[in-house]
Amino acid sequence: MLSKRNYMVPRDMMEMTPAAFTDKFGEYPSREALTILVEKADDETNQLFVFFPEDEKVGVKPIKVYTDRMREEAVSNAVLVLRVDITPFAKQAVQEMSDSFRIEHFKEAELLVDITEHKLVPEHQVLSQNEKQELLKRYRLKETQLPRIQTNDPVARYYGMKRGHVVKIIRPSETAGRYVTYRICM
Repeated sequence: MLSKRNYMVPRDMMEMTPAAFTDKFGEYPSREALTILVEKADDETNQLFVFFPEDEKVGVKPIKVYTDRMREEAVSNAVLVLRVDITPFAKQAVQEMSDSFRIEHFKEAELLVDITEHKLVPEHQVLSQNEKQELLKRYRLKETQLPRIQTNDPVARYYGMKRGHVVKIIRPSETAGRYVTYRICM
């Protein structure tokens, strides 16, 4: 998921076999030891933490610990990989901190399968701001005229899309060969 979001993930981590993982972290690793920090390929200042909380239901306390660490290391983005879920109070705390930190949360079960590799999911490409402006200029469109994709859409969440991001969706078509459509995240 991180490499598809254009973050630089170390090659040894991407190609790690289950046996190598067990050698490095042990049979039952501490979830805290799995924490990683990655940076965007095109912007070294845009970094992202991936935290693996120990608790089954994550509350406000671990969220505060993670935001303190993010503040110390000047990182504004994070992904929490949860065993089960996040408590309602923790969700509220994450929303309240959304002006200074962007914390996304996924259940482990959601990340077991790469949804973008499924045969029924067409190819999605998130456009940069320049590409978005070119698209709007080329077709003489306003943002409101583009079809929408929800921020809580599984593919939008997978790619970490925010409001205003535009995604290019390429589908195979029997008549045209391929069909390209654009959607704006709302």
